[in-house]
Amino acid sequence: MVKNKNTTQIDSSIEKNQEFLKSKLGIGVSFDVGFRELVVLKKTIQLYYVTGLVDTSYIIEIMKKLISINDVENVQSNLLEELNNRIMHQQISKAKTMDEAIDQMLSGLLIIFMDGESECFIIDVRHYPGRAPQEPDTEKVVRGSRDGYTENIIENTALTRRRIRDDRLRHEIIQVGERSKTDICISYLQDVADQGLLEVIKAELNHIDVDGLSMADKTVEEYLVKQGLNPYPMVRYTERPDVASTHLLEGHILIMVDTSPSMIIMPTTYFHHVQHAEEYRESPAVGTFIRWVRFCGIAASLFLLPLWLLLVLDPSLLPENLQFIGPNETGNIPIVIQIILADIGIEFLRMAAIHTPTPLSTAMGLIAAVLIGEIAIEVGLFSAEVILYVAISAIGTFATPSYELSVANKMARILLVLVTFAFQVKGLVIGFTLFLLLLISTRSLQTPYLWPFIPFNDKALWQILFRVSMPMSKTRPSIVRPKNNKNQA
Repeated sequence: MVKNKNTTQIDSSIEKNQEFLKSKLGIGVSFDVGFRELVVLKKTIQLYYVTGLVDTSYIIEIMKKLISINDVENVQSNLLEELNNRIMHQQISKAKTMDEAIDQMLSGLLIIFMDGESECFIIDVRHYPGRAPQEPDTEKVVRGSRDGYTENIIENTALTRRRIRDDRLRHEIIQVGERSKTDICISYLQDVADQGLLEVIKAELNHIDVDGLSMADKTVEEYLVKQGLNPYPMVRYTERPDVASTHLLEGHILIMVDTSPSMIIMPTTYFHHVQHAEEYRESPAVGTFIRWVRFCGIAASLFLLPLWLLLVLDPSLLPENLQFIGPNETGNIPIVIQIILADIGIEFLRMAAIHTPTPLSTAMGLIAAVLIGEIAIEVGLFSAEVILYVAISAIGTFATPSYELSVANKMARILLVLVTFAFQVKGLVIGFTLFLLLLISTRSLQTPYLWPFIPFNDKALWQILFRVSMPMSKTRPSIVRPKNNKNQA
């Protein structure tokens, strides 16, 4: 958390304040730090702001109003009261310390000093550079809203407030980072969210001692959950306001980090990462069908390759009418090496697609599929069956809603392939058992990762397997320990 080691009071001498600000802010050196001096009622007034974070039109109007005070005859009140009454803005506060004034100015606010006064005005004239809300690329739906969170924390809180117009919705803001002073907003429903979890999150955020949060939400996550070498995601990310609002109503806590469009949802389990907004934009039957197809894709991304490799290594496990599953031509290199190379090759394509400009990505895909794939099969580097099953696994990976979960599943798949190659049937059983034990032992903020499967909760598991209609969903998930369990109170 931001720590003020030396709290400096605002001096009544405006010259001393100016010297202090010059040494601290580099006025005259940093071109983006704006400064303007005016004389109002024979007193010096100084305005400080960061040019790229403010709305210039607001500052011009404020300066016009300040100068117009000189035209008023017989001013009865003192200058401080006159400014407080005449500045036309909905959000004005005062500060008595330089540290608070500087922090606010670097956040995009305007600070005004007056000669002879030991406090300053702080006016919110922020206008952060950024993009308009648009649908996230990774969470698109056929039907539904097309807005999404942006890098502006003020816009993000407004997008959430628009969907939850409840007086019990809380947006608590703190600053983290000794140098970056990054704004972090904790969002929750006061009468629903678990107070114990809320206190834990606040305590962890307040103990963050770092220069800055250049990687924003990811850095915050690493401080909140001690993940270690476990690749599976401990929190859920979303860029959709409707998804975030749904979780808030269930009793989850939302963490917004300024400069990031991704919201952190806590606590979460494995099954939170396999849900998608598309399921809830369709009828319950269609949503259930989509969900089951997605579950099949995720299962294929994990277990198809090691299971097929086992059948290739031990064809006696196959019944006679399924003998065609094995490769007709094994190629010039071992099957397990083919699988690993093809799997890593698809990862190369994914990375290349991210770093390739959009107009060129289609051409890159054609080159990879037609030239590299076909020629690799013809020269005997890969067998056609290897390409087929690796491609099916890759499609299952891409069908996984959570990018973090898909990468973790890919790592688990490669390890299962290797242990199956080494020990065949015993290797597959041991690998699957260790994989299951890893998920069982994983806890995110004291939340069991495989809930409601382990520990078992039949009602919650039913809602995981089937898309239940909203009128039937009358209780909140017990895993978030909500204060109010009624979903439609």
